[in-house]
Amino acid sequence: MLRILGSPKNLCGGMTRRDWLRIGGLGLAGLTLPDVLKLQQAAASEAKQREPGFGRAKSIILIHLYGSPSQLEWVDPKPDAPAEIRGQFGVIPSSLPGCQVCDLFPNMAKVMDRTTVIRSLTHPYPLHGVAFALTGVPAIDVPLELSPHDSRHYPFFGSVVEYVGQASRLPESNGRPEACPTNIALPFKFSTQRIGEVYRAGPYAAFLGSQFDPLWADFRGKATKGITKTLRDMTFTEPDPYVGIADGSYFVVPNASQLQPELTLDRLNRRKDLVAQLNQNLPRLVESSTARAMTKHQEAALSLLESPKLAEALDLRRESDETRSLYGQSLFGQSCLAARRLVEAGSKVVTVFWDEFGLAGSGWDTHWNHFQRMKEELAPGFDIGWYGLINDLDRRGLLDDTLVVCTSEHGRTPKVTPGNGGGRDHWSRCYSSIVAGGDTARGKIVGASDKQAADVADRPVSPKDLLATMYHLLGIDHHTLIHDRQSRPLRLVEGNVISEVLA
Repeated sequence: MLRILGSPKNLCGGMTRRDWLRIGGLGLAGLTLPDVLKLQQAAASEAKQREPGFGRAKSIILIHLYGSPSQLEWVDPKPDAPAEIRGQFGVIPSSLPGCQVCDLFPNMAKVMDRTTVIRSLTHPYPLHGVAFALTGVPAIDVPLELSPHDSRHYPFFGSVVEYVGQASRLPESNGRPEACPTNIALPFKFSTQRIGEVYRAGPYAAFLGSQFDPLWADFRGKATKGITKTLRDMTFTEPDPYVGIADGSYFVVPNASQLQPELTLDRLNRRKDLVAQLNQNLPRLVESSTARAMTKHQEAALSLLESPKLAEALDLRRESDETRSLYGQSLFGQSCLAARRLVEAGSKVVTVFWDEFGLAGSGWDTHWNHFQRMKEELAPGFDIGWYGLINDLDRRGLLDDTLVVCTSEHGRTPKVTPGNGGGRDHWSRCYSSIVAGGDTARGKIVGASDKQAADVADRPVSPKDLLATMYHLLGIDHHTLIHDRQSRPLRLVEGNVISEVLA
């Protein structure tokens, strides 16, 4: 530890004010931000390792249900509430004592004893704030939601994990790229399969640089079923892969998991030679951590291109019919199967988005035809996909090491809106999430809502607290400082570890 004589003052992460003054001076002599991050991580590690659960998860499967499920038609039903609150569906007991679930989820109910349910998430932004849910950004508004490259954004959780991992990588690794990517997302690039030219914000690296954006997989398969989806005066009736897909579907990483036909090995080798020549002269042009990061990512891209490991992990045709059926023949279910294969192959963060398809305002954004869409489109795919994932991880001995988090932007209004088949609008004052594995508690309920699932009645939890817990379980101190474009130090997230979630 670097020290300067004098009265110390402890700061977050275990370092002192004088340590930071000393590090700042060294920075003028060539200490880069990744080097500072290494020192800070080292300073925090000894104390953090004594805390429950720190670093117990080797990887995470992060599931984000875009548009947001209703807490009432999921894991926090209110069967005694008035009809306009409780809705059209019934409730069933689950394997977790005291936890009833909506009767649309009979398979999910069987594995609830292997999960922890958080029923008291709350925040003040009832928007489609994927960025608010999955990054450390302290506030969000509609322009930020619709502007992926707004300078106010903070980096996505998976991007931070990749950045911290690269910055603190041990010297003996010699910067060798991983055989599978640290940070990969599927089933397709976020917000690209809906009507509309404006993409939504959320899963991007922001000021860390685009080299830390997730590597996006892409679905290859045929949708076999559909359901009418409504957005004001528009409808979508074509086949939807979230409703059903044909056998033999799989995923690829475009231009990485397989060579394009026109890209011969000779052309690939010529490109590698050119990149090598450029990289040899790069230090003469610019001495910066960004340039070095770009070089590492070029190496990683070539490694993925040449290695079959990623392509094999994404090729679900290698799985048995029994295992594929376990997850269900839907895009969500098969995405969960791909996620399991990726963490098994060595990926650190695998994000599965249940995204909009066909229409904006789809996914779990059920302003219209709420009950029909829940019954015919949304619940069946999630019910079997979640059941398959938890069961499969557990039977393979992977659940203890793999953290699984299912969350969203917010919940939905307790009171059903009339017309258009009935709907529930945005509601962020109280909603639910589920976590499993990765040294989290099995069979536990954290927090409680009131009699109408409208407000938190016990133990309010912020989505920032959930992010802090995810970092903690992956062995990253959530107080770690990263630096924005103006070199201002920012915490990864302003939240607290949810101690009740830990085993």
